[in-house]
Amino acid sequence: MGNCLRKKSQEANQRVEIAQPPAGFSVGGDGIRVPNQSRTSAAVKKKKTSSFSLDILRENRCQDYRCGYQNREWKTTASSSSQKENHHKDGKHGFPESLPATARDFPAAKRNKDEVFHAHKLNCFYHSVLEAATRKFSEKNLIGQGGFGDVYIGYINSCTMTAAKRKDGLAVAVKRLRRKGLQGHDEWQNELRFLSRLNHPNVVKLIGYCSEDEHRMLVYEYMIKGSLEDHLLKEDDTELNWGRRIKIALGAARGLQHLHTYWRPVIHRDVKASNVLLDDDFNAKISDFGLAKFGPLGDKSHVSTRVLGTRGYFAPEYIATGRLTLKTDVYSFGVVLLEILSGKNAAMKYPNGLAGRWAKPYLSNKHELHHIVDEKLGRNIRMEEAQEFAEIILKCLDLDPKTRPTMTEVVAYLEQLQLNMGSCYQNSLRLSTHRKRTTLF
Repeated sequence: MGNCLRKKSQEANQRVEIAQPPAGFSVGGDGIRVPNQSRTSAAVKKKKTSSFSLDILRENRCQDYRCGYQNREWKTTASSSSQKENHHKDGKHGFPESLPATARDFPAAKRNKDEVFHAHKLNCFYHSVLEAATRKFSEKNLIGQGGFGDVYIGYINSCTMTAAKRKDGLAVAVKRLRRKGLQGHDEWQNELRFLSRLNHPNVVKLIGYCSEDEHRMLVYEYMIKGSLEDHLLKEDDTELNWGRRIKIALGAARGLQHLHTYWRPVIHRDVKASNVLLDDDFNAKISDFGLAKFGPLGDKSHVSTRVLGTRGYFAPEYIATGRLTLKTDVYSFGVVLLEILSGKNAAMKYPNGLAGRWAKPYLSNKHELHHIVDEKLGRNIRMEEAQEFAEIILKCLDLDPKTRPTMTEVVAYLEQLQLNMGSCYQNSLRLSTHRKRTTLF
């Protein structure tokens, strides 16, 4: 998402694009065809309907009698080439004139998982509402920069979904499309496409969107603690102790596990510390799905695409071949784990994408491990636990993708480490209590 991404993002940590797209691939590498945004009413009538894989959006109008407000909600659906599309005239919100039919328009026997993928309803916001909620997108409300847009904090009435004052409203993060042209719009649509269907405690929640005229925005839950990167790079940060770092690593791993074990696996493709967001209790959530892509199906081992993502987090085989697999995310997550342990930014330390090379000599030698452990941790970390964590990192950063663990295995490793840490703490507590009692008597 990026409501907590660094306001002054460093050049080395920005998304990059390597190589040219293979023949037959559309812009963005995600196969998303975007209709012309500058349609006139006459052009709409003449334009042929198209079936594009983005899952936008059939209107459901409902009356919220409790709040006395007509709230527009939209069910996300996916189209297929065999479906008959309903024709709608372009309205105020600028939706495509050809909208896919919902599951209720088809007999149950003809339905498949790609026709209706989620029952989650999203709020459709007017531009004027989000403008008021963010104080006209004030610089004072700017809290970060996402992959395709600037992110502002805003306040809305959770009942009526209208703009509210800070003291009365629900804080939300509003990402406004910044890039002009097809690529930025593709990423906006891609994030809407995936976040509208994903529902997990460790994946950031999408509340709604705006698609009015040329305005394109996404509205998310506000993550008050910002990003993992923000905390790691703060020299005076004392909140990110060792126990919280393990909690964050485990939460992010569970979020990626959910993506990878979805009925159709999802590859995030931009796993990095700035895309791991933290709530007020340091629970981690995966954000920013602008580059996400469905993984291979059936007997296919990979998806061929352009190399998109962030320097410092690329898996070596992805750079070399453009072959995208679930293990690509695992490597990137290994870099995030390395940053959690070291407190160093991978893109700055090793910008060509092979962050594991400089770290492996330290990670694999318990006598050298202290050279890579973040100095801010001080005596808050036991070296036995750091060594166990380093072993997990090494597994994720394996140069051979076939021998890297799955995210399910990574979750199991981190859960065991957390369990061991808890047992160690309890033993220390018992020993301390025993010593106090002995002193008293």
